[in-house]
Amino acid sequence: MTLREVAEALSLDVRTGKDQLDAEVKGGYVSDLLSDVIAGAKEGDLWVTLQIHQNIVAVAFLNNLAGIVIVGGREPDPQTIEKAEDQDVVVMVSSLPAYELAGKLYLMGIRRGPE
Repeated sequence: MTLREVAEALSLDVRTGKDQLDAEVKGGYVSDLLSDVIAGAKEGDLWVTLQIHQNIVAVAFLNNLAGIVIVGGREPDPQTIEKAEDQDVVVMVSSLPAYELAGKLYLMGIRRGPE
């Protein structure tokens, strides 16, 4: 499944990386602790978080994640947008809480990333 398919199915608002939406989503990861994501998320995972600061972009770039979904109707900081655009990291937002969005991703067939 691609980021585009996920964004359309869940009505996600794409903030950065609109030209990167054909990337494959290989799995999912939900966490708000950056060190946990660094240690646990796998390449190609779609990361669900409520964090909005620019460090999320560095973590996504480091782990080569498919993208980031910021939940709860939160909006990324302007510095986050700028950094994501510079590093070609997809950032999307959803009004749903993390628990509900993760459940929808699971029902769409998105499970844990490759081991």
